[in-house]
Amino acid sequence: MSARRLGWAPVLVLLPPSEGKAPSPRRGRSLALEGLSFPELTATRSMLLGALVDLCSPSGAGEDEEAAARASQVLGLSPGLAGEIARNRALVTAPARPAADLYTGVLYDALGLATLPADARRRANRTLLVFSGLWGLLRPADRVPAYRLSADVVLPGLGTLASVWREPLAATMADVAAKGVVLDLRSTSYAALWRPTGSLADRMVTLRVLQERRPGDPTSRVVVSHFNKATKGRLVRALLVSGASPRKPADLVGLIGDLGFVAEPTPGAVHKPGRSYQLDVVVADL
Repeated sequence: MSARRLGWAPVLVLLPPSEGKAPSPRRGRSLALEGLSFPELTATRSMLLGALVDLCSPSGAGEDEEAAARASQVLGLSPGLAGEIARNRALVTAPARPAADLYTGVLYDALGLATLPADARRRANRTLLVFSGLWGLLRPADRVPAYRLSADVVLPGLGTLASVWREPLAATMADVAAKGVVLDLRSTSYAALWRPTGSLADRMVTLRVLQERRPGDPTSRVVVSHFNKATKGRLVRALLVSGASPRKPADLVGLIGDLGFVAEPTPGAVHKPGRSYQLDVVVADL
């Protein structure tokens, strides 16, 4: 039976956010936490939002520079990113935009959500989940303002974001990923916010992108970093346009091949129960 149409749930794709984000529009509706997907995460979102705004706000008159220096250190910002502090300070009142329009960068440019056909765009709104240090999970249609909070930040008084999100996201993901194949494209720091266990992990697929510098010679393969995001973006776009619903990770491998990519199990990565499947996507050109 073809992997393209198995009468099963479409692939659920887990994405990292981008560090770079489109600026908030000049006018429009501000953030409405209660209107975001996964309302069970509202309390945690509200707590983190308040802590981030407080971190970036002066505690008294004439303390702007001190607050900015403190926030820059905690958030890991270089001097050229000082404007991110003012952006965080205004999160509650700043106009919001859909996550599909907010995130920028190599992966999202290659994915091209705005130019997807209508049916693929509807699938994206159902099957793409963006992991965020501030919001936990977002769907593409969720409206949020531009912000800066990387997953590896430790907010004063709250600890690591992974420790904050671990329990709330475990409960949500157990429901949202209840069936079907899950393609995990998150970076390491965002993968730490939630890790699959048990039977859910058996349906998870992670992948790395390799460049074969000498075509036909597997020994010439090297892991690519920056350009792996473009390959992942193109792959997700192809999955969305295909409308495929692979039932098992093995079906996804075949489907990726059908879509014009070279996909192989990662050498030496023997799958064990309770652990994700690991795939290599091999490209010749970047």
